Amino acid sequence: MLGQFKELFEDEKLVYRIKQRLPFLFQLAEIESSRAGRIGMEVGSLRERIVVALLIYKFGEENVDIEIPITEPEVDVRLFGSPIAIKTITSTRFSGVKLIWTVDIQKASDFRENYRPSYDMLFIQINWNDCGGFYYIPLKVQRKLFNRIGRDVYIKLPKPGTNPRGVEIDGEALKTLAEDKETIAIYIQWQRSKIEYNPYKRWVDYWKEGDSNVLV
Repeated sequence: MLGQFKELFEDEKLVYRIKQRLPFLFQLAEIESSRAGRIGMEVGSLRERIVVALLIYKFGEENVDIEIPITEPEVDVRLFGSPIAIKTITSTRFSGVKLIWTVDIQKASDFRENYRPSYDMLFIQINWNDCGGFYYIPLKVQRKLFNRIGRDVYIKLPKPGTNPRGVEIDGEALKTLAEDKETIAIYIQWQRSKIEYNPYKRWVDYWKEGDSNVLV
């Protein structure tokens, strides 16, 4: 799998396009998922689609499988048949990134006890008005750190008594993964654009289609 991703990260024109377009597209995703000035959890799914679209653009639709069974909750896409997890965070520093979403403390504990890194990861750190990155973290890098520090350090559980939102890779562990010599990175300046965008317009346009042919 490393060979295909090296091709993506070594394509100078594509790297330039990622640096220029990814902040703009992720900003659109935030607008799409915002209500009353607050960004909803669905922004993660929109970001994921943007990254999958990048893979389709680069490698072709025939090589990107998006039909992932619900029995594989950590897999977001397959590239050339190999499963990949896509993770994004908005943070000025490396903070925890979700492995699974659950509000059940027992399920979270069971997940940690049975977890072992199993897939390559595409990780995007969004850091508005500063530098972040687009990282390819190979499976072997994840397993190397997991085996060295152990699951209790690698995985962060929600604190008892809080509103738990899921199980995370610990922030310091994620930072170590991102800085590993075998991780590949594109560093991005996350600058917002002035965007006049109405997330409802395309749906209104669909409703308008064929208006002249509608009999009242």
